[in-house]
Amino acid sequence: MASFFQRYLLPGFIFQSVIIAGGYSTGREIVEFFFGSGPVGGLIGILVAMFIWSITLAACFELARMTKSFDYKTYFSQTLGRFSFLFEIAYFLQIIVTISVVGAAAGALLMENYGVLPIWGTSVMMLSVGVLVFYGSSLIEKFLSAWSILLYVAYAAFVILCMTVFGDKIAANFSNHPIGDGWVQSGLTYSGYNLATIPAVLFCIRHLTSRKEALISGLLAGPIATIPAIFFFVAMMGYYPDIIEEQLPVNYLLTILDVPIFKIIFEIILFGTFIETGTALIHSINERFAVAYKHHNKIMPRFMRPLIAVVILFTAIVIATEFGVVNLIKEGYGTLTYVFIILIILPLFTIGMWKIFKNKEE
Repeated sequence: MASFFQRYLLPGFIFQSVIIAGGYSTGREIVEFFFGSGPVGGLIGILVAMFIWSITLAACFELARMTKSFDYKTYFSQTLGRFSFLFEIAYFLQIIVTISVVGAAAGALLMENYGVLPIWGTSVMMLSVGVLVFYGSSLIEKFLSAWSILLYVAYAAFVILCMTVFGDKIAANFSNHPIGDGWVQSGLTYSGYNLATIPAVLFCIRHLTSRKEALISGLLAGPIATIPAIFFFVAMMGYYPDIIEEQLPVNYLLTILDVPIFKIIFEIILFGTFIETGTALIHSINERFAVAYKHHNKIMPRFMRPLIAVVILFTAIVIATEFGVVNLIKEGYGTLTYVFIILIILPLFTIGMWKIFKNKEE
């Protein structure tokens, strides 16, 4: 029988694990989406994204549980029918872009701090992801949930240190800047491209046994995924707007804090988030292939899991090397966001909700 953690909290932690590296781990993503609205407006924009995540994930988890759609091919056949292939095309492009961002960030992190060639950072990430996807869902669940808890502790300590060292600057920037425009659009755009990672969460929905569990776990997933981003946003406000120019804002703040031991620990945990995101996304592709094999009364060969991971990671790393983290975030994410709003959110709240309400199961 599934535990309380598996039924109510695990889906949220898995969702946070998937979005973290491509969503806010370096701070660059938060800068691109929310700094244009100022300190208060940006914070409101993040809360808008959290609200959208919660209601969308609650509906998504229930539809997935109700129809036993634990891989994205099965899930999107429920909402898109014969047009589910459109999502597969867009999702694969999103995976390449996201892992490209993650790979570029991993390389930049080691380069900026230790002078290590970027290829070594991306190679370590590639190897780690390959090992995790080889062993499958059980190990991945344990790794993602455990690392997410470590991440919470690290981000809480990070914001406390920032408040202690330059809290006066944070307070002053929140007080002295008016609420900017565009926070609704920023929240919608940011939530839209991150909801493209829903397929990477579906494998753990098999633990849910009732509508109550699905709805509560979905509603909790929004705050679980958002709280570290709020911590980070508040911390960055100490050096707003100068920090906008930094490729890796997290590195900039860690240097200012000048606590060497914490910097090393935080960077290790941050690097682990890159592995989290890459693992979850590639695992969703593997689960898609596994279901295809099952439909043909076959079992997917185990060696294919790390092989698929290597092919995707290699492709993404080539793109990351070519374009860099800032350009990938600015151009790649924005382009795909509205595609996913059309393919995920609109069908879910029309066809999907009709199926949910039609099913009287509690």
